[in-house]
Amino acid sequence: MNAHRYSSPLAERYASEAMLEVWSPQTRHGLWRRLWLALAESERALGIDIPEAAIVEMRAHLDDIDFGAVAAYEKRFRHDVMAHVHAFGDVAPAARGVIHLGATSAYVTDNTDLIQMRRALGLLRDRAVRVLRALAAFARTWRAEPTLGYTHLQSAQLVTVGKRATLWMQDLVLDIAELDTRVARLPLRGVKGTTGTQASFLELFRGDHERVRELDRRVTAAMGFDSSIPVSGQTYTRKLDAQVLAVVSGLATSAAKFASDMRMLQSFGEIEEPFEKEQIGSSAMAYKRNPMRSERINSLARFVLSLEPNANQTHAVQYFERTLDDSANRRLAIPEAFLATDAILILWENIARGLEVHPARIRARIAEELPFMATEAIIVRAVERGGDRQQAHEVIRRHSVAAARAMKDEGAPNTLFARLAADPEFGVPLDDLRDAVAPSRFVGRAPEQVDDFLREVVDPLLAQTPDTGATGTEVRV
Repeated sequence: MNAHRYSSPLAERYASEAMLEVWSPQTRHGLWRRLWLALAESERALGIDIPEAAIVEMRAHLDDIDFGAVAAYEKRFRHDVMAHVHAFGDVAPAARGVIHLGATSAYVTDNTDLIQMRRALGLLRDRAVRVLRALAAFARTWRAEPTLGYTHLQSAQLVTVGKRATLWMQDLVLDIAELDTRVARLPLRGVKGTTGTQASFLELFRGDHERVRELDRRVTAAMGFDSSIPVSGQTYTRKLDAQVLAVVSGLATSAAKFASDMRMLQSFGEIEEPFEKEQIGSSAMAYKRNPMRSERINSLARFVLSLEPNANQTHAVQYFERTLDDSANRRLAIPEAFLATDAILILWENIARGLEVHPARIRARIAEELPFMATEAIIVRAVERGGDRQQAHEVIRRHSVAAARAMKDEGAPNTLFARLAADPEFGVPLDDLRDAVAPSRFVGRAPEQVDDFLREVVDPLLAQTPDTGATGTEVRV
């Protein structure tokens, strides 16, 4: 690290080496050379006079890029693509006159962007599946453990710890489906020419339209794509960037929902994220165990979510066949959206694999709230013992108000059952009341819903990606 120059925290602290490599200059410009090779090979196969030596030399120098020479050329030409054309020609002199033949800069820049995005989406999918696998194991373990549900951030009907995990998982399942759809439909730009009309290639092939179409097909196949975009201006429509970033930001959104829930649960003392042996929660308050990883997910997700509208705004001002005000913006927004989301999913997997559940705390919090939620079951018990329903309701209301007031004003435990059992007007013994409100009676089908969801939705998806048993990418900070 050069301590005297700014370096992105995404590179230094958060993103994985695998994602950094996808967006590295070596990968990007190695793809440029592969695109030039695919173009030259396809043109030669379709009758253009390109010597075999040119192909051989290009193929031999796809990755040995002299970035110093490129920088010198760019300083002279003020054009990054032409700098690389000349540097490639230096090491492949037999191809010097045919590199980039008929193409415009967007041939390498746009096609490479699409290839990099597709590769990066693949990495994100793998990470999302790893998170899903970790959450599935957690949900199985805690499928039947009752816990307070919440609506409006107020205590509501009981759920289970495992059922709550299925809500996080369902978001991921939807994200993975969107990602798969986007990858399957993502086209290459292909060979389209300066304004998308393929005029230079039509000239090259002396007006033979079918050979121009075949050139597009051959290059597209050579780069591993099933199709190229049917029509374009100079660039592919930036609508594609917006669609891709919608998928990426969708993953970030799902992670942020999980992280927000985790921060709440940790504040309740019910579930905590992993905390390493020598980890420091606060520089001042030595006792603190803060949800730092969940907070980092929320922090990075907020950044990613800001980039999705950026892509739509860029698309909206691409006048006619293209303008150049997209270029500098996209160099920042697209890679950093992927790098940040990569970091988010690394954190999410790390948390999901190490979640610490505190059943005693969960049960204590249920004990504080459940008596108030179980009034209908308690009324039934009173009626079964010969009581009047309306009278029982009034007795419960009166004692509920008193018990709640004591809890809020005096810090007392929930004494509703004791109050009711001691009231001769109610006539139900304390043990009978407690039996009526066993937490497992109030979770509905939550355990069975966990089983159904795992069996019918999650397990088939996970079966598509074998479990390597690895523990996941280490959290770098």
